[in-house]
Amino acid sequence: MPPDIQGAEAHHRALESLYAAAPINRFFDSRLEIVSAGIARIHFTIDERHYHAAGAAHGTSYFKMLDDAAFYAANSLVTDRFLLTTAFNLLFTRPLKAGPVVAEGRWISGQRRVFVSDARLIDADGEEAARGTGTFMRSRIALAALPGYRASFQ
Repeated sequence: MPPDIQGAEAHHRALESLYAAAPINRFFDSRLEIVSAGIARIHFTIDERHYHAAGAAHGTSYFKMLDDAAFYAANSLVTDRFLLTTAFNLLFTRPLKAGPVVAEGRWISGQRRVFVSDARLIDADGEEAARGTGTFMRSRIALAALPGYRASFQ
């Protein structure tokens, strides 16, 4: 990471690196973008590998991307600890077919132990396909100890 990146921006780039290093993301063509504190986007592509038997994206794709976007929106505000999802509520509004999708996550409340964030999936036509709200709590896991989290501000 360039030495001129510090503070929140360094933390955000380190979270993006952490996302990219997660083994689960080998199954998805996706990229995390921390836009600013409390705002995260995941750009990903749905293809036929993600389909259920009726020819549209399986709910696992919806959940993963909504949970990740909401999670990273919340964890963008926490520089020392990894957050854990404690609950997630999901609403499907339309089927996703093959193509690009963006999961937009936004922190809503909480700054100490429990955080609440929401997220929505936007398809290639600009239509909302799903939305979800999650609660996340601080764990005992130090971000700096996780493989993939590389922050120059530590």
